[in-house]
Amino acid sequence: MRFRSSKVNEFRLWGLGMTMGGMLLMIIGLAGIVFDWGKAGRIIAVVFMIIGMISMMVSMGIYFWAGMLSTSATVIDCPECGRRTKMLGKTDRCMFCKTILTVDPQFEPTAENETAATHTVQLELDRAHEHKPH
Repeated sequence: MRFRSSKVNEFRLWGLGMTMGGMLLMIIGLAGIVFDWGKAGRIIAVVFMIIGMISMMVSMGIYFWAGMLSTSATVIDCPECGRRTKMLGKTDRCMFCKTILTVDPQFEPTAENETAATHTVQLELDRAHEHKPH
């Protein structure tokens, strides 16, 4: 079983991967100019710089989307580690201890799917600690 993180952290991880990939592509593209490969080197540099720039723009969009999702996420206290975590949807994982959290009993995993490393905690929505605008 793949050890997963919370949904917000997964989106941020994809954004970081796109950022690093875009920067790597731009650095690879600069090799055409640095090693003086002539006209072909310049074309390689332009192509890789454009692809890298597009990748960086996509990562910026992913980070923006994750930020917007994060603002509307339900903030709860994890019963396992006691830290505040954000939950998207009906099931999610704690951002810190990776405990499976759910607010709906029908999404609670059955005993045969549960392992010793991860276990499910049933939560009630408690919005008393959330900031409410005046």
